[in-house]
Amino acid sequence: MSTTPGLKTRLQSDLTTAMKARDAVRSATIRMVLTAVRAEEVAGTSARELSDAEVTTVVTKEAKKRREAAQAYDDAGRQELANRERAELDVLADYLPEQLSDEQIAALVTAAVEAAAADGATGRGAMGAVMKRVKPQTDGKADGGAVAAEVRRQLGM
Repeated sequence: MSTTPGLKTRLQSDLTTAMKARDAVRSATIRMVLTAVRAEEVAGTSARELSDAEVTTVVTKEAKKRREAAQAYDDAGRQELANRERAELDVLADYLPEQLSDEQIAALVTAAVEAAAADGATGRGAMGAVMKRVKPQTDGKADGGAVAAEVRRQLGM
């Protein structure tokens, strides 16, 4: 059993610290994540405790929502709301694994394209085969849209 506290425990501890420091953005963001984690825990037929990997998945989903909302607010000319979403995204980034760079994504995709080609996958059919190989290596470490865009670029789609 690991002696390091789990991600959920870390979130709860950080919430207390943020509340004591009167950090409104941080405490509101952590509360929102913990609410999403609890909702996921009671979803389905029976309540259960989420693993660290599952909590990371919830945090990743929340981060994606913040990225998309910031972009939408930018497009609508609502800069103050876009800045709020980015501030929340910065808080969430503390709980996510280090993100892969564009070069690292390209290298992983190149290796996956070569492996898929060796297995006979070509053309449009190779997209699924390549994504299946790349996804486990990039889960939680890169935006899925960015990975898919790189796969399409390398496949010439």
